[in-house]
Amino acid sequence: MRYIYLLIWSLVLSISNGQKADIRGHVYDQETGDPIPYVVVHVKGTKFGAITDESGFYNISSIPAGDYLIFASFIGYDSAYSNISLKNGQFLNKNFNLKESGVSLNEVSISAEKEQARTEVKVSTITITPKEIKSLPSTGGEPDIAQYLQIIPGVITTGDQGGQIYIRGGSPVQNRILLDGMTVFNPFHSIGIFSVFETEIIRSADVLTGGFGAEYGGRVSAIVDLKTREGNKKRFSGILSGSPFMAKALLEGPIIKYSEDKNSSTSFLLTAKKSYIDQTSRSLYKYALDSLTGNLPFSFQDVYGKISTISSNGSFLNLFGFNFTDQVKYPGLANLDWKATGAGANFKLIPSNSGLIVGGNIAYSDYKIFLDESQSSPRSSRIKGVLSNIDFTFFGRNSETKYGIEFNAYSTDFKFTNFLKVPVAQEDNNTEIAGYIKHRYTSKKFVFDPSIRFQYYASISRLNVEPRFGMKYNLHPRLRLKLAGGLYSQNLMSSVSERDIVNLFVGFLTSPDLIYGSHAIAGTEIDVRQNITLNIETYYKKFNSLYNLNRNRRTSIEPAYVKETGNSYGIDFLVNARWVNWRVWLGYSLGYVNRDDGVQKFPALFDRRHNLNLVLDYNWGRAKCWETGLRYNMGSGFAFTKVQGFIGEYRLENGIETNFGIDNPQIGVVYSDKINSGRLPYYHRVDYSIKRRIDFTKYVNLEITASVTNALDRNNIFYFNVVRNTRVNQLPILPSLAVSLHF
Repeated sequence: MRYIYLLIWSLVLSISNGQKADIRGHVYDQETGDPIPYVVVHVKGTKFGAITDESGFYNISSIPAGDYLIFASFIGYDSAYSNISLKNGQFLNKNFNLKESGVSLNEVSISAEKEQARTEVKVSTITITPKEIKSLPSTGGEPDIAQYLQIIPGVITTGDQGGQIYIRGGSPVQNRILLDGMTVFNPFHSIGIFSVFETEIIRSADVLTGGFGAEYGGRVSAIVDLKTREGNKKRFSGILSGSPFMAKALLEGPIIKYSEDKNSSTSFLLTAKKSYIDQTSRSLYKYALDSLTGNLPFSFQDVYGKISTISSNGSFLNLFGFNFTDQVKYPGLANLDWKATGAGANFKLIPSNSGLIVGGNIAYSDYKIFLDESQSSPRSSRIKGVLSNIDFTFFGRNSETKYGIEFNAYSTDFKFTNFLKVPVAQEDNNTEIAGYIKHRYTSKKFVFDPSIRFQYYASISRLNVEPRFGMKYNLHPRLRLKLAGGLYSQNLMSSVSERDIVNLFVGFLTSPDLIYGSHAIAGTEIDVRQNITLNIETYYKKFNSLYNLNRNRRTSIEPAYVKETGNSYGIDFLVNARWVNWRVWLGYSLGYVNRDDGVQKFPALFDRRHNLNLVLDYNWGRAKCWETGLRYNMGSGFAFTKVQGFIGEYRLENGIETNFGIDNPQIGVVYSDKINSGRLPYYHRVDYSIKRRIDFTKYVNLEITASVTNALDRNNIFYFNVVRNTRVNQLPILPSLAVSLHF
């Protein structure tokens, strides 16, 4: 109860601060109209100031009435100044348009990011930008966030097929992936090196590997929150690109042009990509072909569109829609198809006479998947529904208070028949209603970030109260200590078992009961030098209840689900260094992931004890027209269950009419009683790329990227097929040449 009183009192204090004056607005690039993040906006001669967020927005609260000079400054741009006059209770909207500086810079200043690190908790949070994604050596020369996520400490992927990630011990269904506030149920294609997201339209992506605040709910492990940018506000432009893996196109431009006087605009953005590795692999990558298909049997197609309207005071409305499809074809064995469609809107309202800022979104999505196998009954799954939320934000002198309501209604339709011809079918409707409140207070030394979420699950009539807390202590200008923790829950489970090495069929079901989790995280941030940071975090996650399909049940009387518990713990290290032309990223994770099925405790299949990623990126030449990158990944072997032997497995599929003892039985595997007691060999991979940009005009250029994945052609094991007595490896060496035209 004291916790709730603290939040209410903080809210009252935040509102009372409105008796003085507030300045707020956006900072834009004068040439393009794009928002500029991390800009320092300061009231000269005072201690009042702020830093713009990823959408270029800033807010400076509780300024005494008077006349001031306010300025905005950012490295690489000329500073902008403005004289203002403030009255008590006034909310002044002031936008800035910055012009790129013509001065050549010898150092990269990251003071704004350092200030953000001092004033925000940022536990287990890494923000990714398109520039960083494109600097990573990518498969096929096609930069993708699916490949970038794999270098983040605590993030594990089990292979090139299946496209799923595991974050600090959480399985894929325990990670919530958001696109402009909307949940994307399957964000990765079956060839796991590509996602459904187009890199060029991402504004930012926050990866929260644990300890996240009450504004996020419905998952017990992690959050990946992607936000897309608006289309070009001043001119029609686009990108056309092609590689052996896919072809892509992006078109964007103004519907109503942006002007510095009005600071308002309406623009569009449309992107599409289509893979054809299933066709090109027959001639370019014969050595890598699947022996069953004669090609790499993966194909996908993604389309995303967006219309954005921004008013002069920074209020905006975005309308968006998407269609993602994926296919895997093994002739004579299996065909898999999935499709995701959706549409939605998000908005932000900035009233001219109130300190309250309102945001929210509403979206509809529909994900369905179908798998037809020659030796078993077809499987199908569908999840569709509506998600909406609205939030309210107050800014105080050294504080920020936010509260909101979220509504999520979805239906699931799942059909599966196991190898014993016992069906599992579920049709369910679920409604989730949540409310939350959070408050961030910043002093010279401390940052406090308490929050609480109330989550109601209608299908099981359960209200879950989830307190959460984050804190940072600025021990020294170059040393910060931090911690976070909280309670989490969800009511959604996946058909993918945590014991499956490869499972392309990703279905969703409503879990029979609530899935609980709790996090405890502590760490430190050290500014080794102005351009070198070291982040160290240790964590513990407890999963009180995990549900899996009982796919081995022999009759419909047996339970359809099996319950497990588990935990994960470890320590992550990240060194991030940036110079004028160089960038170095070094991440290392030591992690343990355990499960308990009530009979025995065992390491999870995706338990990778050691994981190391080193990324080097270097730019040179006139206007930095050359760029080269190198990535090295080393990981210890995954756990697997050893085999004791084989036995003939007779199945009475036709009852007493079955020719028992006449037909040859199928081969059954007798596994060890100790689950996941073995370890696969270590994994090593080196990727390399070199890029050349050729500038024709100010806006037109050609980028040519030569890349090689698994440059040392190491035979990294994927899994061992014990029935066929064959070893299946990850992708071999894959050289590629990609060309993209920007105009």
